[in-house]
Amino acid sequence: MKPSTKVTILVAVVLLIDQAVKVWIKTHYEIGGGFNIFGLSWAQIHFVENNGMAFGLTLGGNYGKLALSIFRLIAIGFLVYLIRQFLEAKVGFGILFSFGLILAGAIGNILDSAFYGMLFSESTAHLPPARLFPSEGGYAGLLHGKVVDMFHFPIARGIWPDWVPWFGGKYYMFFQPVFNVADVAITVGVLNILLFQRNFFFKELDKKEVEVKTTVALEAAPKIDEAAASEEEK
Repeated sequence: MKPSTKVTILVAVVLLIDQAVKVWIKTHYEIGGGFNIFGLSWAQIHFVENNGMAFGLTLGGNYGKLALSIFRLIAIGFLVYLIRQFLEAKVGFGILFSFGLILAGAIGNILDSAFYGMLFSESTAHLPPARLFPSEGGYAGLLHGKVVDMFHFPIARGIWPDWVPWFGGKYYMFFQPVFNVADVAITVGVLNILLFQRNFFFKELDKKEVEVKTTVALEAAPKIDEAAASEEEK
């Protein structure tokens, strides 16, 4: 199987899972609804929506939302360009796998931002859940939809001891962010690059250094020959 086919299948599978989970959650639960995974209190499906970035981070206002959506589209275009360059350079599948996951995650979240506002009725903290293709139209326009998040892992929570500087007596929760499949794909792709694919970038730097030294040597060779010929004439 060609590397390009593998990357295409990887992106398609991640997108299919991401969108299937989001549509199911949005059409079956109200905001804040969900359940404990395998009955575990620290592993939850907890439906929330956000206007911004991965793991519930936000960029305020309608203009911020629009700017973030446009930035995502630019990032997706850049990722597609990089992957095409990697395919032409015939790099190892490890780096293609990493960037394929990042691309799939980016596309997964931009689909929410771009189209969910037009496709769904608004989700609220009260039943019934949102409806797909509502007769009255969606809750927002193009590029102004909300990203659906649902995975929540509050592994530890409690009150900081009073003797802890700045935080004493305050409530804490680890891990607080709520995220989705697309966020997981982006995170795994980035971590794989940082942990296992660093040598790829160092090799590329070494290649560029060799190319620069070779170019300098080739450019200097005629000058050296001319200097040598001049010395012989003397």
